[in-house]
This record gives sequence, C-alpha cells and structure tokens, in this order.
Amino acid sequence: MKVLIVGRYKKQYKNLMPFVTEQGNSIAALGNEVDYFAIKGKGMLAYFNSVKKLKKKIKEFNPDIIHAHYGLSGITAVMQSKVPVVITFHNGETLSWFTNFISSLFSLRAEHVIYVAQHIYKKCIFKRKKDYSIIPCGINIDDCQITDFEKARKKLNLSSDKKYILFGGAFANTRKNYALLKEALLNTRRTVCKCTEGDDYGDIVCLEMKGLSRQSCVLRMCACDLFVLPSKSEGSPQALKEAMACNCPIVATDIADIKHLLGDVDGHYICSFDSQDVADKISLALAFEGRTNGRERIVSLGLTNDKVAQKLMEIYRQII
Repeated sequence: MKVLIVGRYKKQYKNLMPFVTEQGNSIAALGNEVDYFAIKGKGMLAYFNSVKKLKKKIKEFNPDIIHAHYGLSGITAVMQSKVPVVITFHNGETLSWFTNFISSLFSLRAEHVIYVAQHIYKKCIFKRKKDYSIIPCGINIDDCQITDFEKARKKLNLSSDKKYILFGGAFANTRKNYALLKEALLNTRRTVCKCTEGDDYGDIVCLEMKGLSRQSCVLRMCACDLFVLPSKSEGSPQALKEAMACNCPIVATDIADIKHLLGDVDGHYICSFDSQDVADKISLALAFEGRTNGRERIVSLGLTNDKVAQKLMEIYRQII
C-alpha cells in the first residue's frame, strides 16, 4: 500500500513533527511505501495555497490513501477528491473557536477521522457520528532505552545531593504551565533559590526539555528523580509517554488522557491545579525513591509505534 502523510512543515525539524514521521516509519516497516507532503507558508492561507502542490504530489506518487496530521492539514488533504483521506486531530486545532470550526467542518469530508484522545472528539464543534476512532499516538520504545539511574546521572554530571525534576517542556511555554510548578516548589518548605535552566530550589533542581534531542531527553528522564507535567492543555502527551517508558516517577495534572495513561502504577501521581496539591504530590514522588513500571504500562496499553501502525493499517484497508 502507498501512504502519503500530510502535515505542517516545522523549520526546527526540517520536516514534519518527529512523532508524525516516526509513525510513518512504523507504517513503512509493515511493508508499505510511505512518502510525505509538507505544507509550507504562513497563516491559514498556506493550507489553501498548498492544494495545487498536493495534487501534483498525488500525481507523482499515486498514493492509495492520504493521512493528514492535525485538522488544519486535513483541510488541504480533503480539497482533492482523487484519494481517500484519514485525518488525525491532535488537540491544537481545537484550542481556538475558529480553527476548531474550520478544521472540524472540513473533517466531515474525510473517510475517517482519528482523535488522539476522547476529549478532543468532545471539543470538536462538528462531530462525526461514525467512521472515527480514538487512537493515541504511540512512541518508539526502542528510542527510550533505559540507562541505569546512577549511570545516567554521572553522564550528565548531576550532583548526588540534589533532587532533579524534569519539566515536561520549555519553561517559556505558558501552556505547559511552569508557573504552577514554580509556585508549588515554593510550598515544599525547602531553601529556595531562583530557578532557570541549571539554577535550583535549594536541594531541588529543575531542568527543561527545550532544544534537546530525543536521546538527550531520554537520558534526562533516566537521570531525573521526577518528571512533572503541570500542563493546562494537552492532546495525548508524547513526552509523558516517553517518561513512562523510562520508568521515571511522574506528577501530572488531570487533563486530557493523562489519568488513563498513568493508571494505578506506583510512582505516578495525579495533581490538581492547586499549587499546594502539586507540592504535596511532588513530595510523595520524591519520597518514592525508586523507578516505576511505566514502561510495562505503555506496552500493555499498546502505545508503541508498531502496535499503533497495525491499528492504522486496519483502518486504511477498510477504507480502500
């Protein structure tokens, strides 16, 4: 089968989002021919201006199916009628009324729509009554190789008398809500210093994931005492799944599908948006002083890329 994957071009990756191309690689590993079409340009007009180029790509590649990632990319994909389209919604397209309206409206033209979590389906203004699935994106578990905790700390030159927290994003990303973590750390009754990358809260040091390679992020997950994701909004967070695959203890807000992902695994803690509750859960997680069975949980949920690719192939075959 020939699959054309459509998505927005990301300058920092010189391609589509990494988890999109990784999913494409997993589809190719099942014996399919996969190619990519990147939507380039600024603003909403880019999605409409790319239709002609997409039609040219279709003529060259002659795909059996098109899989568009994010609802706005789905607009470009469904504005041709030659090849059936599957669209995956990831959450970002529902965060404003306009993008929600236009992307969910155009999604009605697709043969099948995938939502990476149930709450995204519920948020869409135009909802499909059939031909849709809830399928979170998987992770490449082979990229999440576990390094022994002490060895990982030595590789990163981390202090043996500090507790290290890995923040699930960049400090400057307001949606990831570093402000809540910062306020919570002020409530832990520890000596407080200012906190930017490399600075610390007394015996707690916060690290961020900004600008790091996958390998570097994974090493930090293996070396840190705790992964914290206090986000205001998520789809089905990839970084959290990767932290689980590294058996890192986790504190996260009760949004999206996070509670389902974490399950009842020891060392996983759900918190509210109250800073004292976050502080309490951080204290519990740091007292846990061990590694979790998060990797086993990811495998049991079928959230490895190879398993997700098999589910996608079932959908493609039904459409064709």
